[in-house]
Amino acid sequence: MKSEVKNYNLVARGVHWVSALVIIGLFAVGLWMVDLSYYSEWYRTAPHWHKSIGLLLAGLTLFRLFWKIVTASPKVEGAAYEVIGAKLAHLGMYAILLALFASGYLISTEDGRGIDVFTWFTVPGLGALFENQADIAGQVHFYAAWSLIIIAAVHAIAALKHHFINKDNTLRKMIGASK
Repeated sequence: MKSEVKNYNLVARGVHWVSALVIIGLFAVGLWMVDLSYYSEWYRTAPHWHKSIGLLLAGLTLFRLFWKIVTASPKVEGAAYEVIGAKLAHLGMYAILLALFASGYLISTEDGRGIDVFTWFTVPGLGALFENQADIAGQVHFYAAWSLIIIAAVHAIAALKHHFINKDNTLRKMIGASK
C-alpha cells in the first residue's frame, strides 16, 4: 500500500521559496530600473543583473516543472472550488513566467546581440523577428509581471487563510511541517 505524501519534498520546497524571493526581487528591480537615467551608474548594471537572474530563474522554472512531474506532491486541501482555484493559479503562474521569459528574451535580443548571463555563458540572440518587437514584448513583459505579482499575492493570502482560518496543513506542507 502506497503511503500518502504529507509534505512537499526538500527540493520542491527549496525551489519554491528561492523562486518566490527571486520573482519579488526581479519585480522590484524591474520597477526601479525603468526610471534610471542614462547617467545613472546603474543604467547598464541593473538590466544586466535583471536579465542574468531572469534567465537563471527560467532554468530553475524548467527544472521545477520537471521535478513536479517526476515526484509526488501532497493532496491539495480545501473545498472543490479552492482546489480548482489553486490549480488554476499555479497553472497561471507557470504560464505567466513562461511569457515573462519569452518577452524578456525578445526585448533583450531585438538588436541581434545575445544575453550574457554574468560572465558564465551567453544566450544567443535571434534579432528582430517581427516589427516593433521590443515595444510589443515590453508591453507583454510589463503586464505579465504585474499579473504574476497579483496572482502570487493572492496565492500567499490564500495560504495564510488556510493556515490561520481553516487551520489546515496547506502552508505547513510547503515548510515541511505537516501534521
